[in-house]
Amino acid sequence: MFTGIITAVGQITIAQEKGDGLHLVVEVPAGYLDDVVLGDSIAIQGACMTATQFEGNTFALDISRESLSKTVGLDQTGPVNLEKALRLNDRLGGHLVSGHVDGVGTVSHFSQVASDAYGSWLLRIEAPKALAPYLAYKGSIVVNGVSLTVNKTEDTASACIVDINIIPHTLENTTLGKLKQGDFVNLEVDLIARYVARMMKFD
Repeated sequence: MFTGIITAVGQITIAQEKGDGLHLVVEVPAGYLDDVVLGDSIAIQGACMTATQFEGNTFALDISRESLSKTVGLDQTGPVNLEKALRLNDRLGGHLVSGHVDGVGTVSHFSQVASDAYGSWLLRIEAPKALAPYLAYKGSIVVNGVSLTVNKTEDTASACIVDINIIPHTLENTTLGKLKQGDFVNLEVDLIARYVARMMKFD
């Protein structure tokens, strides 16, 4: 489990073919791996992965073709959001996050809010229609591993459009600041919403 609070921005330095998937090497800030052991889970861009090797300030992992087909941003070199697995005595700063990507959304708008003195930005994402039942005003959503609050939803024939307000601190300390219109993003809906929706199907 995770919280959606990014603990570091790493860099995929190697992405090479291995079997039916890829072997990735991720470089991290000095000391980041001091409390991580082989087999530990680390969320990369919101996707839970298993650390299989360490060398200096890098760790390696293997990702299957199935996982690659359900996510974005894990098949090439570049910056990635990182979060180590939640411990039972940790603060739950974001919300309960499983690290299982539910769908891939598309950034349809991303710009600074001109009337906002704090310099926040409006991020608008077109989420898959299938995720609409789990997205609600003031609910939680994970975008590329970052726990965020939904400010508005709009259902269309083909998608659920979600508006999110992002503060400068989040942009500066995650990869979200690099987003632009047309980019694809990993999405995970609220875990509790999933269970509620499932229970509502039964009398």
